[in-house]
Amino acid sequence: MPAANEEVRNRLQRGMIRLPGGEFLMGTDDPDANPADGEGPVRPVRVAAMRIAATTVTNRRFAAFVKDTGYVTDAERYGWSFVFHLFVPPTVQKTITQAPAAAPWWLPVDGAYWKRPEGPGSAIGDRPEHPAVHVSWNDAQAYCAWSGTRLPSEAEWEYAARGGLVQARYPWGDELTPRGKHRCNIWQGRFPEHNTGDDGFVGTAPAKAFPPNGFGLYQTAGNVWEWCADTFRAPDAEPDAHVMRGGSYLCHDSYCNRYRVAARTSNTADSSSGNVGFRVAAT
Repeated sequence: MPAANEEVRNRLQRGMIRLPGGEFLMGTDDPDANPADGEGPVRPVRVAAMRIAATTVTNRRFAAFVKDTGYVTDAERYGWSFVFHLFVPPTVQKTITQAPAAAPWWLPVDGAYWKRPEGPGSAIGDRPEHPAVHVSWNDAQAYCAWSGTRLPSEAEWEYAARGGLVQARYPWGDELTPRGKHRCNIWQGRFPEHNTGDDGFVGTAPAKAFPPNGFGLYQTAGNVWEWCADTFRAPDAEPDAHVMRGGSYLCHDSYCNRYRVAARTSNTADSSSGNVGFRVAAT
């Protein structure tokens, strides 16, 4: 993968947040934890000093990468990606004959990729500051190679996502909607049929739509899942599975309460969907 020139790299890395590192309590013993996901036990973990992006990589920045390199994402190579069913036109839905049995709300849409997030006819022209989605772990690694960054380790991600709070459920504290205010982009309503959009969004939100945590990171809960560098280790994990953190706009406590800061999940390195993006880090 060709690297961006030094001037471009410096511009891309400008504004990354410097964190001193140190020891923190990783994981959770929360009764809402998902034991099969390996969220616990709570244990002290030490991370080194680092830099991490305040936001996920946006459409604007991913477009600059593609323009400079000509990179073709995994979704483009395969010719399709998963789109949430409510975003797929009925005429297109009629042509789809297969969907994951465990999650039938995900539809494999031909022609869906980062630049056409809902498939043919969709566009990102009005979403330059939204997270880039339909980005696989492989795609994220290619962007990192170009930009002189890397994916954060899972420990680094959780340390940064907590924003200095000790064992809080969310990046801002223990209450989901303090004083009745939404602090993240997740599902409200009846999943998967109706999202009321009470938080202001039914799909992705701009990367800075909600206040940052105590370290200055935006949306480490909800909006889009974020790839980490680590392989996901769990009894039922795919051999090529990598960690994803943070939850997404589709998380709801009736199905996926993984917008908690300790929550985790995984997917294979070439997988993509309309609720997965990434954030970069550097030493």
